[in-house]
Amino acid sequence: MTTKSNTVKLRWVALASLLNNTGAAFLWPLTTMYMHNYLHQTLTTAGMVMLFMSIAMMAGNYAGGWLFDHWSQYRTALIGVGLSTLAIFLLIFIHGWPWFALLMMLNSFGDGINATIVNSYGSLITQHTSRYVFNYIYMAFNIGVVIGTLLVGVLLPISVVLVFAVATFFYLLLTILVILTFNVKVKLPKRSVTRDRQRERSPQHHRLIILIWLILLNLVTIHLSYSLWESVMAVHMTNMGIPFYAYSMLWTLNGVLIIIGQPLVNKLSPYVRLSSQIIVGILIFSSSFLLLVFARSLLAFTLDFVVLTIGETTSFAGLPAWIAQLTDVDEAGHYQGLLNITISVGRAIGPLYGGYVIEAGNYQLLFISAFLMMFITLLIVVGYLTRIHRLQARS
Repeated sequence: MTTKSNTVKLRWVALASLLNNTGAAFLWPLTTMYMHNYLHQTLTTAGMVMLFMSIAMMAGNYAGGWLFDHWSQYRTALIGVGLSTLAIFLLIFIHGWPWFALLMMLNSFGDGINATIVNSYGSLITQHTSRYVFNYIYMAFNIGVVIGTLLVGVLLPISVVLVFAVATFFYLLLTILVILTFNVKVKLPKRSVTRDRQRERSPQHHRLIILIWLILLNLVTIHLSYSLWESVMAVHMTNMGIPFYAYSMLWTLNGVLIIIGQPLVNKLSPYVRLSSQIIVGILIFSSSFLLLVFARSLLAFTLDFVVLTIGETTSFAGLPAWIAQLTDVDEAGHYQGLLNITISVGRAIGPLYGGYVIEAGNYQLLFISAFLMMFITLLIVVGYLTRIHRLQARS
């Protein structure tokens, strides 16, 4: 079935993000716990599996971007959802060791393709500004996370097989959606070797590519820091006598605040430049880690997480849109893939970095170092962006 439009409608791209992340959110909170408590593997083994899952997702991010630009957008989307769905479906029947780990890696590879495909199709939507498109997609992403994390808490005490079965249901819905709505004739500009060489030799193009790589460097530090909340913060809070359910409810609060806040952020677009909005958001996000140094109670951690969520809401959704603005349409898959790889890199090394710093020092040192990494790399981005604006003003 081929639609008349030459792009996928925004509502279908956003729904794909929602369904994919609902299914994925069933799995990432239970991976370590399931391997340790059910499969009786060590935490070190669980950590290694998580690392290989991140590597598999990076490989999927890259493969999805390359295939989107050089092969078939629709077939690439089918491969991504097909692999993800197959892996989770097989987990219903085969979830012992080591098959659980292998199938989770396969799912991560498929999800890596899916994430890049969603962003790449989103960057081609012309009916709305890229800023509006990615804010909308990010809100759908977080609705999926809220649904998945809430349902897994209800279903896991009943049966882990039920968790895999319901996750498979959401992935099947995603597969059906992709089959019915993503088969469009995407019209990318015809690639010209001469044009490409002229563009690559352009000083302006060269400066923009450097800016993109600096943004990606900052993004590594952001998600390295963010992953600390998904790993060592649970131990830190429970060590202070705060119950685990209170920690888990912070993520529900995070998702709800993003769903409420994202439409408000959309209203900033006529008044605030996208790059300025993102820079302020990252500054707010990074400052939450400096505030963690002084947090000692559940109220303090909750207020800190609200500050973090405000920064996340203001900046995260805009990053794919900013990258889309800085690149040409025929580079969409490549740079959206790199963006997702960058996120995976940060998430992969964050828990390892956190464990090392805590063992060598303490939590306060970890929080200060995370803030400094984000702040220094953000200053580098701001400095280079200012230089580009000055050169543009002169020319």
